[in-house]
Amino acid sequence: MAPLRYAALPMPDLSIDLAGIRLGSPLIAASGTAGYGPELASVDRLRGLGAVTTKSITLEPREGNPAMRVTDLPVGMLNAVGLANVGLDAFVTNVAMKIRDLPIPAIGSIAGETIDEYEQVAAAMQAMTFFKAVEVNISCPNTDDGRVFAESPEKLRDLLVDIRGVLKNTAMIVKLPLDFGHPSRAAEVAVEAGADALTLINTVPGMSIDVKTRRSRLGRFSGGTSGPAIHSFAVRMVADVYREVASPAGIPIIGLGGVMRWQDAAEFILVGATAVGIGTALFVDPRRPRKIVKGLRKWVAAQGCDSIRDLVGAVEVA
Repeated sequence: MAPLRYAALPMPDLSIDLAGIRLGSPLIAASGTAGYGPELASVDRLRGLGAVTTKSITLEPREGNPAMRVTDLPVGMLNAVGLANVGLDAFVTNVAMKIRDLPIPAIGSIAGETIDEYEQVAAAMQAMTFFKAVEVNISCPNTDDGRVFAESPEKLRDLLVDIRGVLKNTAMIVKLPLDFGHPSRAAEVAVEAGADALTLINTVPGMSIDVKTRRSRLGRFSGGTSGPAIHSFAVRMVADVYREVASPAGIPIIGLGGVMRWQDAAEFILVGATAVGIGTALFVDPRRPRKIVKGLRKWVAAQGCDSIRDLVGAVEVA
């Protein structure tokens, strides 16, 4: 008797639509954790990732903060890199063409001290048509001016309206910080100003002291906390913003903060994230996205769904 043959079940679809950009996976390498992009590609060929975000580019070169810039924590890491980058001119001349050849979509991250600086970098990103979206970083906690726009709704609106006028053919993603008091206020401003997507959250201001020397363990007095320590805060903010702002407006969210396992990514999806950022995990293991994608695929199948898109915002509320 011939052996019985069973038809293979179709694999769940993990592709998503992020502001009109099709990604083969919901996982996105977060800004500042993958170099400019090609560096990570040389390690694991970006397997498991749907897109990669460059480190934040500023108009002028930035040396960043003095060493030490990174230190470990029991539940994550603390960094004070200070937006170190080569500046716009060197980026366009020496780096951008390498990003063009990446096998997955690239998102350009921009930062600045003034609206004019943001506009100039945004215009350059728009001119390089291989950038599918631009992420506006207004929430860096380890520079002296990294949160000035995030802390004022009026300044944030003025900034984003002007950038929106520049990015006529490129999606605008706005990266917002954790807000314990009014998590939806900045998101509302961003959406009203024309944001196509939101990234929630950035690192959270924190400190770590060497008790022997009585000095900061960073070259700067404080820095930004990332990793598992901030995950539950990020999940809560994504849930609130999804329910109150993003879902009614049809705006996708990139959930970012402490994703080390597929379960962490699944939490973000369930509370309303369309995509999931991977940051600290890439420092621990650049191959982690492959493992997370494998877990997500099994999870989607176990939930009886054909696509991960069916689970966005599907958390059960008691």
